Amino acid sequence: MKRRTLLAAAAAALPFAAARAHAAAEISDGIVKIGVLDDMSGVFADQQGMGDFVAAQMAAEDFGGSVLGAPVQVIQADLQNKPDVGLSIARRWFDEEQVDAIFGLGNSAVALAVQNLCHQRKKIDVVIAAGTTDLTGPACSPYGVHWTYDNYSAAKGPADALMKQGKTKWFFVVSDYAFGHSLEDNAAAIVRKLGGTILGHALVPLGATDYSAQLTQAAATHADVVGICCGGADFINCAKQMGEFGLIRSGITPAALNCSLTNIHSLGLPVAQGLLFSQPYYWDRDAPSRAFAERFAKRVGRPPTAFQASTWGAVTHYLKAIQAAGTDTAPAVIAKMRAIPINDFMTKNGYLRADGTVIRDELLLQAKTPAESHGPWDLLNVVQVIPGKDAFRPMDEGGCKLAT
Repeated sequence: MKRRTLLAAAAAALPFAAARAHAAAEISDGIVKIGVLDDMSGVFADQQGMGDFVAAQMAAEDFGGSVLGAPVQVIQADLQNKPDVGLSIARRWFDEEQVDAIFGLGNSAVALAVQNLCHQRKKIDVVIAAGTTDLTGPACSPYGVHWTYDNYSAAKGPADALMKQGKTKWFFVVSDYAFGHSLEDNAAAIVRKLGGTILGHALVPLGATDYSAQLTQAAATHADVVGICCGGADFINCAKQMGEFGLIRSGITPAALNCSLTNIHSLGLPVAQGLLFSQPYYWDRDAPSRAFAERFAKRVGRPPTAFQASTWGAVTHYLKAIQAAGTDTAPAVIAKMRAIPINDFMTKNGYLRADGTVIRDELLLQAKTPAESHGPWDLLNVVQVIPGKDAFRPMDEGGCKLAT
């Protein structure tokens, strides 16, 4: 009797075991391997970096650690803000380490290079923090996703707000690489469309610490606004020196065209108060945002930036798409990523457009005054919710060959 019972139990388990084996067989190499390729040590490390890696790990764990019966593994590397380094890592990941998709890519020059490689290899890349709109324009890819924001959405909120305040004469300080040029191009086009005037620009190398020449040039134009087309530590240095060199006291307004929670924290509210910028997430916006921030802070020691929070959403959406597709093959997965609505603690009814842009609502955020703040990370007010359809560049204006 006991032997018959054991045989029956084994027979009953066979279909389930076969189903698990079949599911795992649909996963290349029997594992889903995700690479987070980010600035881990440079000017952008604080707002992306290891925080993105931690968020990706959290997403894999929250998904149960496996998909279609195959384990999910997350690895990371430092792109060092160099396209040749980023490309070398991406090639090694694909050729030697069987990485299925690359996330992060928080440098525009690196993101463009790696997206082109992913297109050639039919691999999915999900750009979290790079801003250039070329990723969804001339350089768009059927396997490329621009997840969190782009330089159009980053510029539009503060440009609209400052133009409505009558600040119509603009000068730009621009990081001299793909990201800075794209941000300036998008911001200048928005300002001109709203009736403003561009007085000029000054270029500055990535990682610069001295902005005196560029800010002296800006002050001489008597601009209403200096648009800071820099990110990370570069943005912090430029904004601080605007105050130190007297531009703000003279009535010139800094425009935070690419800013992050950690940037405001580094500046401090006495300097940052009143700065306007656009991003899709603020940790203290609502209960779901705070719940994720609390879990993240237990690992990192502070709330997440929008880039770090959205990495969780990007990895989760990718795993959902694998589950729905029944395979991790890139063409099938990217099709499901477009078909499945994006809903999580920071996005409601978002979607992936044909050109690779994720359409979601953006927040116009403003740095609090010191008197308004009740803690070291209580830094921002949500001024406005910008609907996704208004926040991002119309698809037919980008020049993407996939736009239909």
